[in-house]
Amino acid sequence: MSETNPAATAAVPAEAAPHRYTAAMAAEIEARWQDFWDVEGTYAAPNPSGDLDGAPAVVARPKKFIMDMFPYPSGAGLHVGHPLGYIATDVFARFQRMTGHNVLHTLGFDAFGLPAEQYAVQTGTHPRVSTEANIENMKSQLRRLGLGHDKRRSFATIDPEYYRWTQWIFLQIYNSWYDEEAGKARPVSELIAQFETGERAVPGTGRAWHELSAVERADVLGEYRLAYASEAPVNWCPGLGTVLANEEVTAEGRSERGNFPVFKSKLRQWNMRITAYADRLLDDLEELDWPEAIKLQQRNWIGRSEGARVDFPIDGEAITVFTTRQDTLFGATYMVLAPEHPLVEKFTPAAWPEGTHEVWTGGHATPAEAVAAYRAQAASKSDVERQAEAKDKTGVFTGAYATNPVNGEKVPVFIADYVLMGYGTGAIMAVPAHDSRDFAFARAFELPMRCVVEPTDGRDSDPATWDDAFASSDAKIINSAGDDVSLDGLNVPEAKARAAEWLARKGYGEGTVNFRLRDWLFSRQRYWGEPFPIVYDEDGVAHALPESMLPLELPEVEDYTPRTFDPDDADTRPETPLSRNEDWVHVTLDLGDGPKKYRRETNTMPNWAGSCWYELRYLDPHNDRELVAPDIERYWMGPREGMPHGGVDLYVGGAEHAVLHLLYARFWSKVLYDLGYVSSAEPFHKLFNQGMIQAYVYRDQRGIAVPAAEVEERDGAYYHQGEKVSRVLGKMGKSLKNAVTPDEICAEYGADTLRLYEMAMGPLDVSRPWDTRAVVGQFRLLQRLWRNVVDETTGELTVVDAEPDEDTLRALHKAIDGVRQDLEGLRFNTAIAKITELNNHLTKVYGGSGAAGTARRPGAVPRSIAEALVLLVAPLAPHVAEELWHRLGHGDSVVHRDFPVADPAYVVDESVTCVVQVKGKVKARLEVSPSISGEELEKVALADEKVVAALGGAAVRKVIVRAPKLVNIVTG
Repeated sequence: MSETNPAATAAVPAEAAPHRYTAAMAAEIEARWQDFWDVEGTYAAPNPSGDLDGAPAVVARPKKFIMDMFPYPSGAGLHVGHPLGYIATDVFARFQRMTGHNVLHTLGFDAFGLPAEQYAVQTGTHPRVSTEANIENMKSQLRRLGLGHDKRRSFATIDPEYYRWTQWIFLQIYNSWYDEEAGKARPVSELIAQFETGERAVPGTGRAWHELSAVERADVLGEYRLAYASEAPVNWCPGLGTVLANEEVTAEGRSERGNFPVFKSKLRQWNMRITAYADRLLDDLEELDWPEAIKLQQRNWIGRSEGARVDFPIDGEAITVFTTRQDTLFGATYMVLAPEHPLVEKFTPAAWPEGTHEVWTGGHATPAEAVAAYRAQAASKSDVERQAEAKDKTGVFTGAYATNPVNGEKVPVFIADYVLMGYGTGAIMAVPAHDSRDFAFARAFELPMRCVVEPTDGRDSDPATWDDAFASSDAKIINSAGDDVSLDGLNVPEAKARAAEWLARKGYGEGTVNFRLRDWLFSRQRYWGEPFPIVYDEDGVAHALPESMLPLELPEVEDYTPRTFDPDDADTRPETPLSRNEDWVHVTLDLGDGPKKYRRETNTMPNWAGSCWYELRYLDPHNDRELVAPDIERYWMGPREGMPHGGVDLYVGGAEHAVLHLLYARFWSKVLYDLGYVSSAEPFHKLFNQGMIQAYVYRDQRGIAVPAAEVEERDGAYYHQGEKVSRVLGKMGKSLKNAVTPDEICAEYGADTLRLYEMAMGPLDVSRPWDTRAVVGQFRLLQRLWRNVVDETTGELTVVDAEPDEDTLRALHKAIDGVRQDLEGLRFNTAIAKITELNNHLTKVYGGSGAAGTARRPGAVPRSIAEALVLLVAPLAPHVAEELWHRLGHGDSVVHRDFPVADPAYVVDESVTCVVQVKGKVKARLEVSPSISGEELEKVALADEKVVAALGGAAVRKVIVRAPKLVNIVTG
C-alpha cells in the first residue's frame, strides 16, 4: 500500500539535530561495522585442532553449533519473509558468544536442482551462470543484515570440491550393506568374503560364489547394497522430463515444480535402501529435541505396524499380503492387488472364467484388456487421490482365483487403485465386513461378506443389513473355525497370536513387522545435479569410480535442457541431457585391471543429495584428504550429556521439510556413523521451526493480483487505480505482487530496525502478517536508545559516571534477568519488550519525554546503566550496539563482550501490590512483601481500615488468599 515513511518526518528541522539517528546514519554505521567485522574476522570460530588458516587454536570455551536450513539462491532474491530464521539464529548465536561459547554459525547454498534448470530452459543461460549470480546477489542481501557468519566456512553444493565428497559418500553407501544381525551397515567387501568362504549361502541359486558370472554376482550384491539400481514403479513427469520422489508429488498428483501431471511408470533407477534403517530412524526420534508435530510426521511416514505375512496359494505359487488383522483371515472373501503389482500379468488368464459376474469385467472382452485399461486409468492418479475415503471404489477382476489358506476357499483376485504398491506387499486380503474401504468395494462389485468379529454396537451379525463395516480390536472372534485351527471365542490379541503361530507352523506365513516407508528414489533425468561416480562395462555391470577419479565433474554440453514431452503422454521415456554427450558417456578407463571401455551413468543425483551432509562440511570446509577430521567432528557434533546421538545444537528452518530433507539427512548420518566416519548418529539434535511472514494479497475483479504498493485504503475499503479490490492474508512473493525486499526496509530505516521488527512481530514459531507501517515503532526504539547515550545536537556522550538510583537498578536487573531467559528460549519478541521497557524508563527518568526537540539534562544516564543497555541490545541490533559501545570509549568489539548478569537482590521486588476484594469488588490495594505468608496476609487485609469500612460489621464467612497478590473476602 502507498505510505509515507514516518521515520523521515521530524518534529524539528534536521539542522537542529545533526547527530540524530536517521536512516542515513544507520546505513553509514552498518556498512562501516560490517567492513570491520570482515577485516577483523570477528565471527571466525576456531576448530580444536587449529584454525582454518592453519594457526594453532586453544579452545577453552564450550561450543555451540547453530545452523539454518540450506537456502536456495533464487533469481528473485530475498523478500522480508526469507530472513526471519536467519536473523533469529544470528541473535541466538550472538547471545551464545556473549555467554562464553565458541560459536560456529555460517551459511552455504543449496544450488543444484530444478529451479535453475527451468530458468535455463526459458532463457538459454547455463545453470551455473545464473546460479552463481543468484548466490552473489543473496550474499549481498544477507551481508546487509549484519549476519555474523564465519564466511570462511561457506560453500555451495555446486562447487566441485564439495560435490566430490557428496559423490564419495554415495560410494560408501553403494559399497555397504545392512547386516540385520549386527544392526548396522558394513562394507560390501565383508559380505563378499562371507560368500567366498561359504559362511553365507548365495541366495536363490544353490551355487557357490565362484560358480557365478560377474553379472550374476552383481545381481546378488544388488539385493544387499544400500544404494542400488532396479526397475520399479516410479513417478514419471513428462512435463519435466524426469522422475520424482513421492515427496515431490502433490496431493493432486502433479509435480511440486511446474504443476505438471505425474504418472506411475516402470523405469530403471537408483535407489537408497533407507528402509533398512526404519526401526532406528523411528526409535532414535525419542532422544531428539524436536517439535512433537515433526516427530509425529516422521513416525507416520515411517509407519511401523505389527501383523503377519500371509501367503495365498495360486497356480503353484503364492500372492503374499501383509495384514495387521490376521485374526480376520476367515473373513477374507476376495483379494486386491495394486495395479502396478508385478504378478498381475502373470496370473491374468486369456479368457474370463465361466460364470464371471458382468460387473467384475468392466465391460471388457478379456481379462488382459480389462487390466490394461484399468492400469492406464490408475497411472494418472496420485497416491492421495487413490486412497481418498470419499471417492467411489473402482477396480477390475483379473480373472484369477487364489486360495484362502485357513479354509481352502477360492477367492477372486481384483486390481484396484485404493491399494498401493508402496505399502506392504502391494496386495491385500479383503475383509469387507470389518474394513470400510473393502466394504464399499464389496458392495460395488457384489462380493460376499462374512462377519468374523462379533459386533458390540447392537447390530446383528449379518453384514447384508449393515450400512458400513464394523471395526473393533476389543471384541470376540466368531465364524472362524477350520479343520485344524479355530479362533472362535478368542479376543482379538489372542486370535492374532494363534493365527500367526498357525501360519508359521503350516508354512503359510509368519508374524512380522511392516513399514510404510519406501526406499528413496535417487535418480533424476536432468543435467543440473551431481553426476553419479558409476560406470558400466560391456555386460552392463556397474563399477564404482576410485576415489582418485573424484570429483566427476559435469561436462559442458551443447544442449543442457532436458527433453520434455507432452505432459499428458504417460508412455514416453526419459532422455537425459548427459546422454547426448557421447565423448563423455563412452570412455576408456583403467579401474585396476587394465584399460577397458565403459559407459557412464547419465542420470544425476537429486537436489536433496547435497543437503544430506552439509553440516559436516561446515566443520572442516577445506579438507581435501578426508570427509571431516575426526577430532573436529567430535568437538562440534559428538555425543555429550543430554545429546546421546550428538548433532547440531540448534537447527532452525521450515516445517515443510519434515519428511524430505530431515529424514534423508538422518539416514546418511546413520550410515556414516555405522562405517566409523562420524561420531554422531544424528545430524540435528535440536530443531526449531520458525513461522512464516505473511502479507496481504490484493486482487481485482478478475482475481488477478495487483501491486500491493499501489493499493490505497479509503473508508475501510481498498482501491487500485480507482477500482475496488479484495484483500486476503497469504504468502509473500513476487508472483503475488506483495513482496517487500529487505533492501527497501534497510534503505528506509536501516538493518537494525528490520532485525528488531522481525523479531518483535510475535513468537518465532508463529506465522504473522507483515505491516510496513509498523516498522517505525522499532526505529523509534533505536532513536530513543541513541538519545539516551548521544546528544543529537553535538554528537557528544550524554552519560555520566554517577551511581544510578535504586529504581533504575531494579529496572535494569529485571530487564537483564528477563532478556537472558528470553534469548536462551528463543523468545525474542518478549526480550525486545523488556529492553523497550528499560529504555523507556531511562528516557522518562533521565531525559524527560524523549520526544524530538525536547530539552534534556546533559550527562543524565549513568554510564553503568548505558553500557549494560547497549550489551542487552547487542544480539538484536548489533550495528548500533557496536557504534555506541565504541563511542562509550571501548576499543574492543561488543560481539565477544560478556552478556550482563542480573543481581538477584534487585530482581526480587521489595514489595508487590495485593488486591483485596470484598464480595467480588476491589476495596483496597496493599503494598506487601513478596514473601509474605498467606496467614499473615489475611491478618493485614482484615485489619486495613478500608476493608473494615467495606465490611461494615458483616460477618466474614470465608477468606480466600492467593499470596502475595490477592485476598478475596466472602461475607454472609
